[in-house]
Amino acid sequence: MNETVVCVVGNVATQPVYRELATGPSARFRLAVTSRYWDREKSTWTDGHTNFFTVWANRQLAVNVVASVEVGQPVVVQGRLKVRTEVREGQQSRASADIDAVAVGHDLARGTALFRRAARPEAPGAPRPEPNWETPPADVPDGVLAQQPPEPAVVT
Repeated sequence: MNETVVCVVGNVATQPVYRELATGPSARFRLAVTSRYWDREKSTWTDGHTNFFTVWANRQLAVNVVASVEVGQPVVVQGRLKVRTEVREGQQSRASADIDAVAVGHDLARGTALFRRAARPEAPGAPRPEPNWETPPADVPDGVLAQQPPEPAVVT
């Protein structure tokens, strides 16, 4: 099935709302996207129309969004665009644009961020091998350490 995938840059307009559903965690927030253009007559940048999107995040992305995103922060959202139309009694039809997010991150063109990897639940009793982070000595030629076979894993 064809889907409309978008990448939208804007500002968080509402505090993310978190919910625990039967399918897992879910979060939503509103994203304001304002176009800007150069006004030649005034010789200045001018704000244009503002579009609002409801951004939906699920599972681990929902947990991370609630922990990381606040009102007013500039973010980049990538996901599937869904435009919905609803008709209420006695009113005209109303359209809303939702984004089912695949990725949400801070816009580093407008500030800095500090990344922290989310903790993953580990299988009970399963030891994880520690990678070798040591820097090779200066007198060892490039590629020599890569030719050595890896140490066998210890299973308990």
